[in-house]
Amino acid sequence: MNLSRWLTNGLLSAGLVLAWGHGFARAQNIVPGSGQRIPEVGDDFEDPKWEFNLNLPKSSKNIDGQTRLPGGRSANDKWYEPELRGEPDVVRRVPTPAGGLPGSKGAMMFQTLWSGTPGRPSFKPQQDDLVCDVDGKVGDIPISRTPSVVVRVFVPPFDEWEKRTGNSFGFRMGVTTTKTASSGGFFSRSYTKLEPYWPGMFINLNYKGDSGEKENSANLVIRGDELGRDIQGPPITKTGWWTLGVSFGSNGQANYYAKPGVENLTAKDHIVSYMPYGYHAQMFQTFFFNVVNMDDGKSWSTVWIVDDPMVYTGGR
Repeated sequence: MNLSRWLTNGLLSAGLVLAWGHGFARAQNIVPGSGQRIPEVGDDFEDPKWEFNLNLPKSSKNIDGQTRLPGGRSANDKWYEPELRGEPDVVRRVPTPAGGLPGSKGAMMFQTLWSGTPGRPSFKPQQDDLVCDVDGKVGDIPISRTPSVVVRVFVPPFDEWEKRTGNSFGFRMGVTTTKTASSGGFFSRSYTKLEPYWPGMFINLNYKGDSGEKENSANLVIRGDELGRDIQGPPITKTGWWTLGVSFGSNGQANYYAKPGVENLTAKDHIVSYMPYGYHAQMFQTFFFNVVNMDDGKSWSTVWIVDDPMVYTGGR
């Protein structure tokens, strides 16, 4: 990824350019994957018996208030279906696609059809989630320990994607901060509350059938800037394996990194840094994946494959 060329070609919005400079002025740019890996969490999918038990029908609490417990969970107890949104309709171990990490024999594939309420299409994009059980295994991780997450993602050929412009894959963090709120009314008082939020990255397809372009294209989307806006990230000009990473400086700043291939991330792979929503992260709880499709009961999402998602602390 040639980041200077990306800037020169004007693919960044003016807001991102300003935030870029502002981010570097106070940056605590921890390279994701540096420091020590937390062995209790993450997964390499090398066990031939790896499986995910779906326990359908899945949750759709975000739409109709229904959690439909018990939720799905992997046999190794490392992945689970959240209550807010359901799990992908297909989650399984597959042989690692060519060009993956050296020695890797297995990876995790997921795809979805009913991303909204099971059996009741909404006819608009919806998403399913798959969560790594970090806080359940090791508890919340203080941001002062500079946590980071790295994953390898197999980006399929553009002609194999769902035929729809929009986000398709998400790589997200679950973090919390404390926020001052007001009770309102004549005797209003201020109090602090725990505020969760979910910074990360999406992979977005620009479908030629919608744009009138001759070819499909794709790009990363950063969520989000200091105002919580989605920001267009660098283009994905080649398919196959990509390495994505998100880290947190001890000041609560989120740092976003990406590169094609499966080699470890370095400082030159930094995209941008933000205090998403203007928040300073205080605790890291988990990371998760999104898969998005048009919830029409017939349009399967793009097939996504990930390998070796791992959590680290103490990076520099």
